[in-house]
Amino acid sequence: MEFITGTKRNGGLAYNGLLEGGRRNQTVQVSGMVHVKQSVGGGLTFLKLRLRDGLLQCVCGGLDLSEVPEEAAVTVTGTLREEPRAPGGVELAAESVEVLSRPAEPMPVPVAKAKLNINLDTELGLRPVLLRHLRERSVFRVQAALSRAFREYLQREGFTEVHTPKIVHAGAEGGSNIFRLDYFGRKAFLAQSPQFYKQTMVGVFERVYEVAPVFRAEKHSTARHLNEYTSMDFEMGFIQSFADVMEVETGFLRYAVDLLKREYADDITRLKLTVPEVDQIPAVRFDEAKRLAAEKYGYKIRDPYDLEPEEEHAIGRYAREEWGSDFVFVTHYPGKKRPFYAMDDPDDSRYTLSFDLLFRGLEVTTGGQRIHDYGQQVAKMERLGMDPAEFESYLMIHKHGMPPHGGLGIGLERLTMQLCGLDNVRYASLFPRNLSRLEP
Repeated sequence: MEFITGTKRNGGLAYNGLLEGGRRNQTVQVSGMVHVKQSVGGGLTFLKLRLRDGLLQCVCGGLDLSEVPEEAAVTVTGTLREEPRAPGGVELAAESVEVLSRPAEPMPVPVAKAKLNINLDTELGLRPVLLRHLRERSVFRVQAALSRAFREYLQREGFTEVHTPKIVHAGAEGGSNIFRLDYFGRKAFLAQSPQFYKQTMVGVFERVYEVAPVFRAEKHSTARHLNEYTSMDFEMGFIQSFADVMEVETGFLRYAVDLLKREYADDITRLKLTVPEVDQIPAVRFDEAKRLAAEKYGYKIRDPYDLEPEEEHAIGRYAREEWGSDFVFVTHYPGKKRPFYAMDDPDDSRYTLSFDLLFRGLEVTTGGQRIHDYGQQVAKMERLGMDPAEFESYLMIHKHGMPPHGGLGIGLERLTMQLCGLDNVRYASLFPRNLSRLEP
């Protein structure tokens, strides 16, 4: 019998630990996957090990590596020494290589290549193993940094993390783009948004956030849509205006950029990212943004109530050229294109106190101020032809008192896509779900 104390650690060192200056010329032990095996003659073979946070070069002289294929799991023991030409400036002079496991088959595509150079459908079909490619892996390290920054920044700002249901009795956004399911003989749906629940939790914690999947049953196959994606949501109470929500998002983006520069420099270099500046973000009214872009780039406005993808691109281009910003808040969206909980602009009820954030010409965030008054919310529902009785549990919070509040939802995959310069949002989803793909 033994006791488990939570203090025992794996004997192998992580990549960052190897880069510490104090380990030079010491004997160390490292476990990883054989990313590259290359014989250079004279009995000398290079192994590059793929560790969880980097690539380590091992020089193997006089060792029999005939039974060590690429993608084998190994433990290498040797002396760590300086080598400016190696990744990270260090290499391991191997004294022994222990094989922990061997692949049954070689990789379908060499993951050590600089680029995969295969079409999207082929790549997605081989996704379980092609995610080992260093560029692919870096995309999702950047994505992990964004969600990490979201949590860390909001925790620092007094937000509480919540976890809301994904099986619901009604949609939050309305419309037909909702997945239906049989819930023990009752009609139920997959959640389009945590909207109702995060508003509810404002009455409990005042400031809340969630990072979780949402589901949209839209029959599209575009480069910017997924049927399941990760939404980074927050909701906050006692706001003075929806500008308070935009201020918090700007603070998060600034924090995320600083984190990427500080701890993810290798991934930024590998992906050749241009990290945006977020010192300040311009905010422009919806109708004004449409007019400015149309006048500058010489096109006619076709839809006065919404932004078409081409218009988002044009407004993003305008923000870069005129205001020097990769981001732009487009505010005061028409009520016709906003959900029933959006607060109308008291100065002009055709518009709402809401916004989208465009990043390099693509909408990555939707947010705004919500209706907190019970009478106003019921009246708006009825004006839109909705039955308030179907939203009894949601309206309970309004009936029993809510502070002025607002929030937003950020599409994590879209944000990753734009930051990494990808041309399809499916590249920014580990295992994307769209109209034609249900596996892997």
